Amino acid sequence: MNKIIVLLFLLTNFADFDVKSDQFITRQGQVSFFSYTSVENIEAKNNQVLSIIDLSKNEIAVSMLMNAFIFKKSLMHEHFNESYIESDLYPKATFEGRIVDFDPLATGAQTKMIQGALTIHGITKEIEIKTTIQDMNGSYLLTGDFEVAVKDFDIKIPPILAPNIAKIISITFRFEYRPYEK
Repeated sequence: MNKIIVLLFLLTNFADFDVKSDQFITRQGQVSFFSYTSVENIEAKNNQVLSIIDLSKNEIAVSMLMNAFIFKKSLMHEHFNESYIESDLYPKATFEGRIVDFDPLATGAQTKMIQGALTIHGITKEIEIKTTIQDMNGSYLLTGDFEVAVKDFDIKIPPILAPNIAKIISITFRFEYRPYEK
């Protein structure tokens, strides 16, 4: 009896059952934003975004540090983190959502909607994002863009600077997922 238990243990732990993982991760996802202004356009990029997708549940989670955004000018970085986003008080932005009607068995690119909760500056809002998901032989590429209103996330802009800051910010993202290995 003990030999059978040992044999089953060895088979389950060392046999290759070719089990496909449904969880994928990226630790270097890219999120950028653009704000048109009459004085000077404001844009920044963050290449240190963590995201996980679970295709068995069609769920996605994204987390990024706000002070990891890189600007062309250091003064913009300082103002963004200290005056607007207040990254010392609200260090992260997060998104948790669900990919609607995604078929992980389909090949090629699929255009799908993602519905979920975006949290920026301590404020959470429900949003929908149109995204393209492409199967890349066992990995996935997820890209898209969306817009957010500054006022929706209680980001204060001094009245004297209000004409120089866009009320709507364009956000783009690109995540290259690899299988999550436990």
